[in-house]
Amino acid sequence: MASLSIRNVRKVYPNGNEVLKGIDLEIEDGQFLILVGGSGCGKSTLLNMIAGLETVSEGEIMIGDRVVNNVAPKERDIAMVFQSYALYPTMTVRENISFGLGIRKIPKAEQKEIVERVANILQITHLLDRKPALLSGGQRQRVAMGRAIARDPSLFLFDEPLSNLDAKLRVEMRAEIKRMHQRLGSTIVYVTHDQIEAMTLGDRIAVMKDGVVQQFGSPQEIYDSPSNLFVAGFIGSPSMNFLRGKLTTDGSAPAFELDHGGRKTLLTLPLNGHTDAVAKWVGRDIVLGIRPEHVTDAMSARNGDPLSNGNYRPTEVDCTVELTEPTGPDTLVVARFNDAPVTCRTHPRAGALPNEPLKLAFDLTKALLFDPASEQRIA
Repeated sequence: MASLSIRNVRKVYPNGNEVLKGIDLEIEDGQFLILVGGSGCGKSTLLNMIAGLETVSEGEIMIGDRVVNNVAPKERDIAMVFQSYALYPTMTVRENISFGLGIRKIPKAEQKEIVERVANILQITHLLDRKPALLSGGQRQRVAMGRAIARDPSLFLFDEPLSNLDAKLRVEMRAEIKRMHQRLGSTIVYVTHDQIEAMTLGDRIAVMKDGVVQQFGSPQEIYDSPSNLFVAGFIGSPSMNFLRGKLTTDGSAPAFELDHGGRKTLLTLPLNGHTDAVAKWVGRDIVLGIRPEHVTDAMSARNGDPLSNGNYRPTEVDCTVELTEPTGPDTLVVARFNDAPVTCRTHPRAGALPNEPLKLAFDLTKALLFDPASEQRIA
């Protein structure tokens, strides 16, 4: 395995289109890096540059202690798993996995041992003599992973490998990839547009937008402390709620003022140690962000489920339900505040129905504040 260092990497095409605008990332040997972002953000281009399939316009890429900018892909000691599986249709699973080993002139006995070990890791031993046409999508992806594992590379590269699978298979394959990483201790760079994959798989996540890394950190850091509105809205399912209003005061305490139902509503804000940062925004427009799990029906909050937070008492606000989405363990309820939809998690027995009143409880100790102009987090 090997570490990966990406230093001020830029990609500019001959037509002047700048796709990557100075990427700096460092991951240690054995870490799992996720590159996540919407279509066109540059994540696949960056992966291709690591693989050597795209040239670097500026900066350097290091795998281990070697700069690989001008190293051919086959000399970089990497293995890549694609979205399309890229299996040889006329070969059996065994032959697909061992194909690269044969090219490298690995002895037949050693090839057999490697194939059996890899098949055992991925639980595809019973499929070794089948051809790809007889396999399901999930099985084909396991074979593609097996071919990569057999090479025993310094670095694994995954390019949206689960995009072609249905929802149930994606969940199963996520678990399979995570098990593989735990067993092998491999260094992995994984591209996805799916933030659930990013949160569940990665040790480190780089959230990208327009060729720029918006935030780089652990999944929990990015979830709890997003650096800006884009990251806050992109990571998390359902997405974070954003309410636009004004920072004012409720007595001596700061408060968030919003228009709700044609009247001004004040939500008193716990300072959470951000006294100085918040004070200078009094009288100015801000955006308040709060995740759906921190808003629930008042009855559940009073019973300590799920917003119990020591001696803190959640702020209760009357609303009208617009939409409900039962999920089993809880019900997602959408209400509207200041013309913005707010999604919250309520108890299934809360009895929320469209167009009916419901009292919601906001755990404002978990609220985040953003500058509406720069979109950066204030507190």
